[in-house]
Amino acid sequence: MNASSAKERRALILRLLEQKEEVSVTELSRETGISEVTIRKDLTVLQNRHLLLRTRGGAMRKPVENQNQEKAIDTKKMFNFKEKERIGEEAAKLIKDGDYVMFDSGTTTLEVARHLDRFQNLHIVTNAMNIAVELMAYKRFDVVLLGGNVRTNSQSTVGPLALSVLRNFSRYKLFLGVDSFSLEHGVSTPSLEEALLNQIMIQQAAKVIAVFDSSKFNKRSFVHVANAEELDYIITDRAIPVGMVSKLKALGVEVRVV
Repeated sequence: MNASSAKERRALILRLLEQKEEVSVTELSRETGISEVTIRKDLTVLQNRHLLLRTRGGAMRKPVENQNQEKAIDTKKMFNFKEKERIGEEAAKLIKDGDYVMFDSGTTTLEVARHLDRFQNLHIVTNAMNIAVELMAYKRFDVVLLGGNVRTNSQSTVGPLALSVLRNFSRYKLFLGVDSFSLEHGVSTPSLEEALLNQIMIQQAAKVIAVFDSSKFNKRSFVHVANAEELDYIITDRAIPVGMVSKLKALGVEVRVV
């Protein structure tokens, strides 16, 4: 595989380290088709971002984090970015011009926001500051950013003020970001404040569209957000666990796989 951009190369390095504990510079050079000098530079960048540990002649996977420990959004966006891009493109097909839309924070919901070029008139509410900035670039949408306490990790707002303002909106299409999902426990997240906000978003939505890559399946975080059957759609990638689609359809959830 020839990884043509630095972003693609670094994502591939991280994927390889998910499969095996340690990789060498020589192996990475062979897998990416990039020189060993460039690979060493990539490893230094990833180590500086606390995504791996450098070793003599290569790199090794960082110790597994507790599932309840939330990753910063700058770290999350390094993982499965191609899948997230395709999910965002597919999810945007559920929007119609003139719609009222809610964007939850997250790297995959951000990709939905990046695929709105064909629309002229949308009314959008979000608690994600980075998504609000992305939407401003269109210069034609009505955008509301929920106020509240700022969470640095997710670049989002939470707390009593955010909840109070959120209750003024209803009957929107909600694009929900997901940290962890299982059939038994539904959607969960490491953050209590995020969970409380998500619960109100879901209660007041006309449609709940969960967008997340397949790495989030069969996992459980600290705080429950919603049961699986509370979701109208799940949009994910083709590495979804075997048998999951039929089980979700049995619960009345429409699944789109990209």
